[in-house]
Amino acid sequence: MGFLSTLLGIFGFGIGTSIGLLIGFFLFIYSKPKTVKEPVPRPLYELDNDQLLDILPDIPLWVKCPDYERVDWLNKFVADMWPYLDKAICAQIRSATEPMFAEYVGKYQIEAIEFDNLSLGTIPPEIHGLKVCETNEKELVLEPAVRWAGNPNIVLTLKLLSFRINVQLLDLQIFMAPRITLKPLVPTFPCFATVAVSLLWKPDVDFGMSILGGDIMAIPGLYQFVQKTIKRQLASLYIWPQALEIPILDPATVAVKKPVGILHVKVVRAQKLLKKDILGTSDPYVKLNLSGERLPSKKTTIKKRNLNPEWNEKFKLIVKDPGSQVLQLQVFDWDKVGNHDRLGMQFVPLKFLTPYETKEFKLDLLKHTDSYDPQDKKQRGKIVVELMYAPFRADSGKLEGTQDGYSRKESGFDRTSDSEVFGGAGLLSVLIQGAEDVEGERHNNPYAVVFFRGETKRTKMIKRTRDPLWNEEFHYMLEEPPLNEKIHIEVMSKRTGFSFRSKEHLGNVDINLTDVVHNGRINQKYHLIDSKNGVIHVAIKWVTA
Repeated sequence: MGFLSTLLGIFGFGIGTSIGLLIGFFLFIYSKPKTVKEPVPRPLYELDNDQLLDILPDIPLWVKCPDYERVDWLNKFVADMWPYLDKAICAQIRSATEPMFAEYVGKYQIEAIEFDNLSLGTIPPEIHGLKVCETNEKELVLEPAVRWAGNPNIVLTLKLLSFRINVQLLDLQIFMAPRITLKPLVPTFPCFATVAVSLLWKPDVDFGMSILGGDIMAIPGLYQFVQKTIKRQLASLYIWPQALEIPILDPATVAVKKPVGILHVKVVRAQKLLKKDILGTSDPYVKLNLSGERLPSKKTTIKKRNLNPEWNEKFKLIVKDPGSQVLQLQVFDWDKVGNHDRLGMQFVPLKFLTPYETKEFKLDLLKHTDSYDPQDKKQRGKIVVELMYAPFRADSGKLEGTQDGYSRKESGFDRTSDSEVFGGAGLLSVLIQGAEDVEGERHNNPYAVVFFRGETKRTKMIKRTRDPLWNEEFHYMLEEPPLNEKIHIEVMSKRTGFSFRSKEHLGNVDINLTDVVHNGRINQKYHLIDSKNGVIHVAIKWVTA
């Protein structure tokens, strides 16, 4: 009995994995009665209550549930593609199960385990309804109800000493509800980078198993044992929140670099700068920025008539790729009239910095980036800076997922005390994703304006639409968490031609940032004040270094 249990466990494990791969790659299930007789159609009014209850599970979900759609066109597509899908899926099953079977070779006198026949048959799966779920994330979620009652030809052969034992799968039937997530949505065909597949609940699997010509599933206890083995295997692989992720696009081609840390810069001093003014002095100041950024450069104060200025001024810059970004330092001579003369420049690659370790650099100023220029032998002075790179904490964003639905005020759940919230400097990221049903009286060319701590930032204008999609992100470097503060967002419309009343207010919202600090992140749609039906979609994140 021990060997037989092991044999059934191996086969159940392999079949469970095979079924899981089938679900993960093609996400279909089909159900037909096992009888070989043609069904006899009967009107529903001829059936009694017991007969109606018996057929209720077989009624498609698009009939019973209004949020499920009928997808006959997709079933026709699957039926036409099934001969090719069959071969592709079976090839994937073979490659996935070979290392699993290899673990059992050598145990219990087993010499080899291999598929003698592996085909999913001629009957394709069928989708009995498809539900499309909306979320606040950049993703598309599909939930098909899938059934499959196929005629597969799956024979597993075990070589035991000098014997060959054939195990055949019979009358396979599966019913399950996978969740398919296409994420993230990107502007590169096919417009999503990954397919994630998970199961909402344990699937219903029914089958027979023949060994040496007899159906051993009729033996008491064995059927339940194999059923539990298969369901346990499927649950360990794909039951939500676990998922099978299938990459579609190369991450390097669709990746949008996000802030990963803060670069603390202290411009200490400069020495022996060039004389650019008539009186033999200069009025120096320093511009600094990171490569790959379109943000305005940071600037120190101007030190009048000084060739050895002392600044001791501190700045914070947002880092997106410490492995490739470079800090650019440029020293200029300020002039009241005309262009400012550049006294020299230098670069510091961030890859030379150790996180959380302050490092001082004394750099010779160069004329330009080509340090090997033989004509650039003129001494231009030195600049001294102190740098420290602080990556964001991995646990800064405490909230994963989204808050669905609409709201005009913040949630009222219990929060931890302010002393328990991560303090110190951090980055507030505000993503204005889009708006819905924003309508002006005279024109609809909406754009969003963000007001926070005296700063005003605006998105691009989208012409002639009531449902604009901006997907623009703004960053705020803060010295402390924005507790008990609000961010004000207005949606405006602007006439493209000349007019005395060119701007129009379409709605506004105030968002309390306390939830953002405590949760790390919010992603929500807000009803716009002073708008009939307008809604704006905003995602805000707070991370600390």
